[in-house]
Amino acid sequence: MHLMLQQPEADDYAVGTGETHSVQEFVEVAFGHVGLDWREFVRVDPRFVRPAEVNQLTADADKARRVLGWVPQTRFGALGRLMVDADLDVEAAGSSLPGYHGAATVAARSS
Repeated sequence: MHLMLQQPEADDYAVGTGETHSVQEFVEVAFGHVGLDWREFVRVDPRFVRPAEVNQLTADADKARRVLGWVPQTRFGALGRLMVDADLDVEAAGSSLPGYHGAATVAARSS
């Protein structure tokens, strides 16, 4: 983000690894990181499943690499674990961030 803001002209950049992962794969990583089986907490609502014509979405970060010299440094699984750890840190600190629902609230809503 910092590199984008330092450019002389505003522009759009896609950032990503170029790998393709499903939401289910992310959920598996996140719940697995804390030793939970995601199937016990997550329900899939068919109304929100992407239509069949959207088969694959993958970030093309070529422009960010070319213009900014940016390369991904965090892999998919590591990112999921970092995000879970950040949520757990906020929960442990007893945060009252506006709009933050946190891991405990999400788990409670799922039951």
